[in-house]
Amino acid sequence: MDKNGYNRMKQKTIVLFDLDGTLTVPRNMIKDDMKHTLKKLRSVHEIGIVSGSDLSKLKEQIGNENNFDYILPENGIIGYKNGKQIFANSIQKQLGDETLQTFINYALGYMSKLILPFKRGTFIEFRQGLINIAPPGRNCSQAERDEFEKYDKIHQVRTKFVEDLRQRFSDLGLVFSIGGQISFDVFPKGWDKSFCLQHFDTYDHVYFFGDKTMEGGNDHEIFIHPRTKSFTVVGPEDTQKQIKEIFPVSP
Repeated sequence: MDKNGYNRMKQKTIVLFDLDGTLTVPRNMIKDDMKHTLKKLRSVHEIGIVSGSDLSKLKEQIGNENNFDYILPENGIIGYKNGKQIFANSIQKQLGDETLQTFINYALGYMSKLILPFKRGTFIEFRQGLINIAPPGRNCSQAERDEFEKYDKIHQVRTKFVEDLRQRFSDLGLVFSIGGQISFDVFPKGWDKSFCLQHFDTYDHVYFFGDKTMEGGNDHEIFIHPRTKSFTVVGPEDTQKQIKEIFPVSP
């Protein structure tokens, strides 16, 4: 048994990672040194990604999905193990089209009144497990994403928007989770990243690494869940440093 309290040879462990801000710079490709670190970790434990992004965006950033045992897009509302789908649900089925349309119409109306440094395209992205809302539009360049992130820290655009929606639609049981640089996610209560933990009931230990672990961040619920041993990181370099400290493996 090692300093983290488990016997590697006999106990089953999964190590889960957020993607943006944890394994990669937001919306960037995973770097070779991170791939190497994860490959060494995977020689000891199973590893997986749990992200609010959909599968296509995950693939854009991680390249070969076979480098992970589990791929859990949209907070694990969809789940893949070794490349095969093991689970799927949908927000459309959960809420119904009439409710969704009322919500989307209101959100579009709210954004039409916002005056920001710029606006681009794709302000609402409908995914299988959630709705992603981006006040400046998801078609921002990386430089524009960086600019909006700084602007948002000062003016709290997303925080104010979320508070308005939370009050307006308090009866729907929705959760609002701010993540990344430009957007926030909306999903039914319980459909946060902790949702994916149902896939790991047979595991003795579940580790999680994420950057948005504060209350209101999209890693918070899984971070505080009693099933996980979780760690806050401040970027990919910090993630690699903590992996090497917590899971020492042979070079």
